[in-house]
Amino acid sequence: MRLFRSSTVLGIAEGALSFARSAAEDTHPDEYMGLLRGEDARDLGLDRDGTVVTDVLIIPGTTFSPVSATVRSDMIPTGARSVGSLHSHPNGVLHPSEQDIQTFGNGSVHIILGAPYGPDDWRAFDRTGDPRELDVVDVELPDDDFFDFTQADIDAELEGR
Repeated sequence: MRLFRSSTVLGIAEGALSFARSAAEDTHPDEYMGLLRGEDARDLGLDRDGTVVTDVLIIPGTTFSPVSATVRSDMIPTGARSVGSLHSHPNGVLHPSEQDIQTFGNGSVHIILGAPYGPDDWRAFDRTGDPRELDVVDVELPDDDFFDFTQADIDAELEGR
């Protein structure tokens, strides 16, 4: 076990980026917003120090409109260590506005997705709004058992079984 791990965000998992692009497209013409969570690159089988973005957290109570998306900070789960944020620009502009930069305070990487949300319709920025490199990495994401249930499981829970 290593005592220290790099907090440098070196990439985003292809699956996480694909999910975000699909979610932004589904939310269009409204903006979409989520927080980014990552895993240690070595835990994902990469021989590199750093963090890979593996999840886009959708925060309850987030409001969406054609010109903005706002996360309710009081709804962010305790312990949800974010490495940055992601939001869409339905107008396709891949540059942060001054208002965007004001929201970039937490985390080291911030992604803007632009319509039409294709493979190249996104850019990464640092917390000051300067462009930064962010590799798309093909890693197998850990299984998330949170949504591992069936309708029968829900019915049993509702019936108190």
